[in-house]
Amino acid sequence: MPQIDTPTQTIPDATVLFAGDSGDGMQLTGSQFTLAAAYAQNDLSTLPDFPAEIRAPAGTTYGVSAFQLHFGSVDVRTPGDDADLLVAMNPAAVEVHLDRVRRGGHVLINTDAFTERSFDLADLDADPREDGTLDDYDVIEVPLTTLTREALAEFDLDKAAKGRCKNMFALGLTLWRYARPVEPAIEWLSEKFADQPEIRKANVRALKKGLHYGETTEQFAARYEVEPASLDEGTYRAIRGAEALALGLITASRKSGLQLFYGSYPITPASDILHELSKHKNFDVATFQAEDEIAAAGSALGASFGGNLGVCATSGPGIALKTETIGLAVMTELPMVIVNMQRGGPSTGLPTKPEQGDLMQALYGRNGDAPLPVVAAASPGDCFRAAYDASRIATKYMTPVIVLADNYLSSGSEPWKIPDLDELPPFEVDFAEEPNHQNGEAAFLPYLRDDDGTRPWAKPGTLDLEHRVGGLEKEYGTGDVSYDPDNHQRMTRVRADKIDSVRQEIPPTEIYGADEGELLVVSWGSTRGAVRTAVDRARKDGLAVGSAHLRHLHPLPADLEGALDRFDRYLVPEMNDGQLVRVLRAEYLRDFQPLGKVQGQPFTANEIQGGIEETLASA
Repeated sequence: MPQIDTPTQTIPDATVLFAGDSGDGMQLTGSQFTLAAAYAQNDLSTLPDFPAEIRAPAGTTYGVSAFQLHFGSVDVRTPGDDADLLVAMNPAAVEVHLDRVRRGGHVLINTDAFTERSFDLADLDADPREDGTLDDYDVIEVPLTTLTREALAEFDLDKAAKGRCKNMFALGLTLWRYARPVEPAIEWLSEKFADQPEIRKANVRALKKGLHYGETTEQFAARYEVEPASLDEGTYRAIRGAEALALGLITASRKSGLQLFYGSYPITPASDILHELSKHKNFDVATFQAEDEIAAAGSALGASFGGNLGVCATSGPGIALKTETIGLAVMTELPMVIVNMQRGGPSTGLPTKPEQGDLMQALYGRNGDAPLPVVAAASPGDCFRAAYDASRIATKYMTPVIVLADNYLSSGSEPWKIPDLDELPPFEVDFAEEPNHQNGEAAFLPYLRDDDGTRPWAKPGTLDLEHRVGGLEKEYGTGDVSYDPDNHQRMTRVRADKIDSVRQEIPPTEIYGADEGELLVVSWGSTRGAVRTAVDRARKDGLAVGSAHLRHLHPLPADLEGALDRFDRYLVPEMNDGQLVRVLRAEYLRDFQPLGKVQGQPFTANEIQGGIEETLASA
């Protein structure tokens, strides 16, 4: 078949959404398209969106798995508001995700899956191609399954195995559509199936046939070219949040000279951190899969008592099970990092969907007055710095630190500039090596304080530094068990003052957009990208709007009140029913307006832009 000379249009950015059954390989397809976009030096942001059901019936709406990717030559901060192209492997994918495609956008469907049986499984009364559902879209009909099996006719594979390669055909066609390189996917397949040559050759053949189909079909009026982005000079890699967290912890371990111990109980989506850290034993990383969440937390705290960097992570209800041990870490004043990869709740809730519902739990979810620092990552790449800073604060101030991320950050990816390790903040750890008090004879007082209110850290077994720690209240200085009322009040205040002194570690608050004016959008966590995009749009409309993104949620930045003074009104978007907004109202006694979203999906810039306009209009 002769090659068609399809005209190419240069566009600044594009959003592609792959959707189909869990067994259709949509996460793999999306990740390989992401890799191709990264090789083409595009800025990018991704949103893997998969079902909670492990084996949902094929063809059903609750079994749809999706992967959205926004890539461009411009500054890309979100996975995109509306998709330009939906690649739908079955009718259920159309039913679930058509509302995420812009009007006039393209919908590429696998016509082989559009059968009466598939309509019944997706609870559709009619073929969406015939009932007006797709009238507002440019529909591209391709028999992906048939074409794939025809391309693989000569391979010694059964019919089902050949059909499973259709995602590679779809990938090749989509790569052609957006003029992205196919070589990264071929290289990945060669490594992935190195021990299964027939499977490797079949997938590569399907990939190339998809590319060839794009070159020879007349179904496309145009293909699109997205030029490289103008990124700062440096070495980049595409990174997921879970990977960045793991690398941040490893870097903290190497910079401090502490062995990294990671105790974990498997839970979605925090398990990805365990998977990543277990690959890095060459950096003296010890990983331990515990029998439950309580044991995982206890092992991490025990490792810290032994002079290591003790870390654990969890998601959803797992953080509740760790609460008692976190309180023990507060009382014993031992460094410990707890990563909470938030997901929809309460209880088991939405285990594969993102939410920011655990802020109040991180701030107050312990018995007694038990304050601790809380740090929140803003993007997949920022997870590296959040993990590093949390580790440094934990050891410097002898306190547990909670790192908040979410499922969107854990699974999503973006270009990450590999940092110069020499430019990271210094990370020095000093262990006590000799008695610190003279009272008739030399003695070691484990709760004697330095200028920051921090007690010394002594490794068990160090000569002349015998001491004990535990959950009962400590006498100031000596660490002896004390039930004295005045001492308890003093120690409660001392622990709180120590956490307050962490403010000196917090950099000045950065105001993005207008430095003063009508409205300040205050955000935290994974909302940053959508907020900044919405602020840019508002400013183009002539509105004096800025944003302040908070990485440190406790203690809050010392200069935040001064930033608030420069604006008339305040909007707080967060993926919960209004948690940070309550904290800010209590702290600053101002009229912060909430913008909540609890749908298991991250904010789009359109939604925050609408909240900005509504807030200003109501004023």
